[in-house]
Formats: sequence, structure tokens, C-alpha cells
Amino acid sequence: MAIRDLLTLPNILSASRIPLAAGFLLIEKTPLRLALLGMASATDLLDGWIARRTGRTTQWGAIIDPIADKLFVLAALTAFLVRDDLSARDYVVLLSRDIATSIGAVMALALPGVGPRDFGARLSGKVVTVLQLLALLALCVAPRSMGVIVVVVGVASIVSIADYTLALAVALGRRR
Repeated sequence: MAIRDLLTLPNILSASRIPLAAGFLLIEKTPLRLALLGMASATDLLDGWIARRTGRTTQWGAIIDPIADKLFVLAALTAFLVRDDLSARDYVVLLSRDIATSIGAVMALALPGVGPRDFGARLSGKVVTVLQLLALLALCVAPRSMGVIVVVVGVASIVSIADYTLALAVALGRRR
């Protein structure tokens, strides 16, 4: 991984979600939180699109983008949890995919010959990320709708965890 590949526009856009996450923890006003959520969502859409359109996909991007996504969602959900706007149970359900895939990624990286691209972005993971962002939007503007949203995110998370587990098993099988 060359250091010159770190400072690309897509990677900078991905990394910008980290200060947005910190802002979400510090700001309690709904309009400002909606603005942060909008910026995080926009950078999440743009970073990958720009990287693919300009041929600037990098190993750094494969690492930075999911970490920035997870940090933003974690910080935003934590902000709602500490204000008692979200139950601990719903918090865990909404983060279940991130918890499982983070543990799986750390374990997989400890295996010889496995790298970040072996378990990169998958459609099921993208669906869960979109649903998590919709859950954050609902927490801002329609918190009573969270019951249904938590169930949908939970089911999508189970599917995503199974999908990532299968993809890693296939990648490991190819290595043998």
C-alpha cells in the first residue's frame, strides 16, 4: 500500500466521516444532526463512485471507507443511546452487523494470505449501511417508527453476516 494512494479524493471523502461522527456526538440539535447525516451519506455515495469512475480504487480506500462508515454509525447511535432516545437492545441490534464483521475481519486478517480485499464491500453490507442511515434519519425525525426499522435492520444484518461469512469461507477455500 503506497502512501501516495492514501491522499486521494475518494479517501479524503471517506475520512471526512470521522470528524462528522465526532460532531454528531457533540451536537444535539436535530437540524444540525440532519445536516451531518446528509453530509455523511453524501460522502459515502461519492467516495466509491469517484474512485471507480476515475480508476482510483486503492487498498487504503478498502480500509478507510468501512472504518469511517462504522465509526459514523457507532458515534451517531451512541449519541442517541446516551440521551435515552434509543434503547440498549435496539442499539445492539442496529450495530450487530458491524460488531460481527469487525470481529470477523480482525480474525481473518490474522490468517496467512488474507487481506482486506478478500472480504471487501458486499451488496448485503451496503444494504445494512443504508438501513442504518435510515434508522438515524428516523431517530431524528420519526422516532416512533424505530420498532419496524430495528426489525428490518436486524434481519438484514443476519443476512449480511451470513453473506460475509460465506464469502470469507470461499476466499479461504481458494487459498488452500
